[in-house]
This record gives sequence, structure tokens and C-alpha cells, in this order.
Amino acid sequence: MPAIKKVLIANRGEIALRIIRTCKERGLKTVAVYSEADLQAPHVLAADESVCIGKAPSSESYLRMDALIDAAKETSTDAIHPGYGFLSENARFAEMCQDNGLTFIGPNPKSIEMMGDKTRARELMAKANVPFPPGTESALQDMEEAKTIARQIGYPVLIKAAAGGGGKGMRIVHNEVDFEKSVKAAKSEAKSSFGDDRVFVEKYLEEPRHIEFQIFADSHGNVVHMFERECSIQRRHQKVIEEAPSAILTEDLRKKMANAAIAAAKSCDYVGAGTVEFLVDKHLNYYFLEMNTRLQVEHPVTEYITGLDLVSLQIDVAEGKELPIKQEEIIRKGHSIECRIYAEDPEDQFLPSTGKLEKHRIPSGPGVRVDAGIEEGQVVSINYDPMISKLCVHAENRESAIEKMLRALTEYEISGVRTTIPFCKFVMKNSEFRIGKYDTHFISDHYSPDKINDFDEPELAALISAIVKNNSSNTVSKKNKVTDNSSNTTNWWVKRKQTL
Repeated sequence: MPAIKKVLIANRGEIALRIIRTCKERGLKTVAVYSEADLQAPHVLAADESVCIGKAPSSESYLRMDALIDAAKETSTDAIHPGYGFLSENARFAEMCQDNGLTFIGPNPKSIEMMGDKTRARELMAKANVPFPPGTESALQDMEEAKTIARQIGYPVLIKAAAGGGGKGMRIVHNEVDFEKSVKAAKSEAKSSFGDDRVFVEKYLEEPRHIEFQIFADSHGNVVHMFERECSIQRRHQKVIEEAPSAILTEDLRKKMANAAIAAAKSCDYVGAGTVEFLVDKHLNYYFLEMNTRLQVEHPVTEYITGLDLVSLQIDVAEGKELPIKQEEIIRKGHSIECRIYAEDPEDQFLPSTGKLEKHRIPSGPGVRVDAGIEEGQVVSINYDPMISKLCVHAENRESAIEKMLRALTEYEISGVRTTIPFCKFVMKNSEFRIGKYDTHFISDHYSPDKINDFDEPELAALISAIVKNNSSNTVSKKNKVTDNSSNTTNWWVKRKQTL
């Protein structure tokens, strides 16, 4: 397979920038694609070339397979890196790349298709002896049969879309009365989201923790794992905070899960970077959840604890090379945490908060990494995911990593939009999180908006104290002036709260 010389990144934002950086370090030329809304986006300015592929909506730009292939041909590109999201797990797009003589920096279409179908994946896991939650191995065919299975495995149960992900087409059912209407609702959502209304039933686990293993495979039969990431802090079934390693895995359990992840990859002749996701219940039983056939958003925490560049390894494997590192050479060092900084309002159900990024001042220092896809003065658009950046830290142990993350979050200044920074700080300070005792229900069990509206910021307390003392020293004849100062203090706090 010929060496890659030029890469088109079929994505936007921070992941496009992340890929461009590694390509530049390898001496590769890069091509950015952009929608009309992203004309001055950082990833466009960072690339060697750029091609406009359509209007702002992703359906008219980043999801247009024909436009991406045309852009690759127009720029004489060798390979396409899909990043994550958009077309990264689209088997048809991977196939189109191959048909047009382009190297797809990702797994082969067959593997994507096999693992993208949740029922097919469960069948493969059964053959590979990888445990998965009790339930149906294939899509539901008969409602009465489905009810019988639900009774056998016991409520609560999960209805899940066969072709889905990200919480779409998913319903938790606590009793048989709600079963049929939940199935219909899940099928309807799955149809509208994925064009496929097949669903299946599985047991809803108690106190589940979401733990995933990073795997890598080459075309020479080598498969390795790069340890685990814990992704249990979620809202709307989507991750907000991740860490590596997990606080609950013993070395024995880690080895068993890693071997299961490798078996899952081998079951579909996998090649490239992938993630095998598991749920772990309160009894430390683990079950296969799904396999993501792409680079994960949270890959930086794995890079921190292993010292490896996962994008560079993706390019190596795509060029047909053997993995340059063996399993025994992959060493875990220290602890890493990632906080996804979203333009969302944690005081209002984490709803998107769009608008102009008036201020964006990132933290820094040893062991602090910020992958951002938007710069100060630019607009957080309604057209795309509202993630502003990924803030990652690395330290010698978990306790130190938590303290470093708190420091970095305190330094991070954003105004113009509401963000998840206050929520992330709340998590870092939470006693249950700090001792590693949490699960995917963390937000519903421990969080409420009023808990981030405290005044425990040292610098804030000092400033308010100084203002109060200053106001108290004024004479009675200056009451109006004092009132004005109080108003200014309130306005300052409203502005300041955007950055906390």
C-alpha cells in the first residue's frame, strides 16, 4: 500500500485541528473542508488547502459523501480521515473512498457495518464468548414474545435501537404496562434518526458504570489494547467527563475486560482504532455494550496515560504498516481526566447556549491540554454540536489529577455563552466522585442547578468582601452612590458567573 502524502479531513472543529497537527508533524499535506458557516473556522485556516462543500446544515455539507469525494479528487488527495461523528461510522462512505482509489483512515466497510448493527454485534459477541446483558440477540419480531422475554429477564429493561447510538431510540421500561408504548416510541425515534426502526430488549443494569477499552489492530493480525477509560458522567446518554484509568477496576478485571475487547475486535477482522464499550454493574460484572469503529472524542486521556499519538498510529495502519508497538510495550502512567466544555446551560437542563464567544481564555501549565475548535470572537452555531473544547489534564495519580483539573477549570474564562464549566467544577468537588463511587446516574442522583450557585470561589469571596467594606465606609449622604455600587457588583457577578 503506497505511503500517504495528502489527507483530506472530512470533519470540522477541534477534531479536524487535532488531525491536521499530527499530519503536519508527519510532513503530510492537509485539506480542510468547510460549510459556508465555517469559512473562517480555525481548522480551515490551519490546513494547507480548503474546499467549500455546501451550506451550513450538515446535511448540505459535512454529510454529503459525493461532495467530499469530489473535494478529494479536486485536490489530488491520497486519503480521507473522517474524525468522529458525521460519516466516521458510515460503511457506505468508507466503501466510496475505496471505490475511488482513496485510503479511508479507519476500519474496512464490513467491520463498520457489522459493529454498527447492534443486533449483529450481539450475535458476534455471543460467538466470541464476550458477555452482554441478558435480552434478545436479534431485533424484536413479535410484541408478545418480547413481553415474555422482558418478564423473564425482569424489569426494568431497556429498549434500544439496533442501528443507533447516542441515546437515540432508547427507552427505559419499569413495568409491563408501559412496555408496548415504549417499544413504539423507540421504534419511531429510531426510524427518524437512523432510517431503521429495528429495536431489541436487554436487561437494565443496576448502578451501571460505562467503561470502554481502546483497541488498535493492523492488517497483519496484530491487535492490542491501550487500557480503559471511564465515561460514566453523562447527560442525555452522552459523555461529559471521562478519566483513565477507571477508579474501580482491579488488575484482574482489567485483564479480563481487555481480553474481551480484543476478542470483539478479532470477531469482525477489525483494522484501525476502535473502542469496545462495556457496562459494569455494582457487582463488577461486565457486559458488552457496543463497539465504536472510529477515534473517540475522549482519546486524549489515553494519549496522556500511554504517551502514544493515536492519530499517527491510525495513519500507520492505513498505510498497511504493522503496529510499531507491542502489547507489553504499552505502559500505563499516571491519571488523566477530560472535561468536555459545552456551550450549554447546566442550570437549564443542559440546553444549548448559542451566541458569540466574547471571551475565550484557556488555562495552561504542565499536564494541561486544551483541544478547541473555536476561537474568541467566533459564533457557537445552532448547526453543529455545541462543544467548545476538550480540557484534559494529566498527573501522577487520580487525586492530583482532580486538583489539577479544578485549577484549570478555575483559570478557564469564557463569556458570551453559558458553559458546562460550573458543572465540571461541581463534579470535581463532589465527595462521591472524589472517592470514585459514581455511575451513569450521577447527574440525577447528585446534581441540581442550585448546587453550582455557591460562593466558594476564594477570589470571588475576597472581591465581594472588599466591595462590602468599601461601601460600608461611605457616609449616609452617599447612600445613592452606595446603591449604584451594589448594582455594579450585581452586574459584575452576572458577568462573572458565565465564566465559573
